Amino acid sequence: MNDHTIRNMEEFSLLSGISRPTLSKYFNDPASVRASTRAQIEQALKRYDYRPNLFAVNLNKRKPKIIGLLVPDLGDPFFAQLVRLVEKRCIAAGLFLMVLSSGGEAGLEARAVETLLSFNIAGAVLAPLGRSSKGGLIQSLQARIPVVFVDSRLDEADAFVGTDNRQSIGLITDYLCRTGERPTFVDMPPVNHNAAERRAAYVATMEALGLQPEIVPVPAGRDWNFEEVGFTAAAAVLDGPTGFPTRTLLCANDRIATGVMAAAFGRGIRVGREPGCGLRVAGHDDQPLSRYACPPLTTVAQDFAGLAGAALDILLARIDGGPEAERKAGQVRLDARLVMRASA
Repeated sequence: MNDHTIRNMEEFSLLSGISRPTLSKYFNDPASVRASTRAQIEQALKRYDYRPNLFAVNLNKRKPKIIGLLVPDLGDPFFAQLVRLVEKRCIAAGLFLMVLSSGGEAGLEARAVETLLSFNIAGAVLAPLGRSSKGGLIQSLQARIPVVFVDSRLDEADAFVGTDNRQSIGLITDYLCRTGERPTFVDMPPVNHNAAERRAAYVATMEALGLQPEIVPVPAGRDWNFEEVGFTAAAAVLDGPTGFPTRTLLCANDRIATGVMAAAFGRGIRVGREPGCGLRVAGHDDQPLSRYACPPLTTVAQDFAGLAGAALDILLARIDGGPEAERKAGQVRLDARLVMRASA
């Protein structure tokens, strides 16, 4: 062990007698140096108890191995799962991941984008807030590095990976109509384009089936507290004079459905498809906690692994350049899968 704290790789090079280029080569890929040199470096690392800040080292490279990831809310189970899978993919590819969250606020998102602009990174995956995003700032980032949008986008021309809302909403609307009373749609705040797409897909599917669409609106504010939004909207209807138009509810996302089921429970209404239940409730996303709701939530499962994998495939192709980058510069829409559980 050494009493002196080594501050950087230059000091480690002087103490160990190993050249700086050789050390850089080793830290980029240990297998790229001779076995005897590798053994010498590893012995010196142990002797001097030195651990280089590889993240900082990469920031100074002409071709950094750092990927930025910006999401609206790290506490949202959907985005938490997405971050976990992107991180796993980056680790496998030998990349560093810089994760930032906007907390659902436009000002914080702008600050996060400015942070990405201030670092030397290879590219970024963005899940923007949508309508409240500062487009000019994000365009500045796009002009500097390759950017791929996931779940939400700002422009139709952006490289984008998301779920096909027409397919997913059509799938679960059709299922609910075949297995019981037609569904009433409980909307979500217009935080991004998904809200309008899912509402339109519900209306189109109902009309194609020759059925009357019914929509429960929610406040127009850009509120990411979806459980509270769903609870408040459902409570207002349940406490009103007429109740819901039908006893089957299709919620725009699983978090809205969680709030709706909580409002029903508080009023003694059983949710489920068994005899004696007053409501059927379904959602959209299949976030990790939905299977453990009470009752477990019927929903459509977004392809988390597919979203993360496709976003990284497109981003890495664009970083590397060449014909593959052009082929993967467009938009990818993934199908969702019906998940039938006890709530509907």
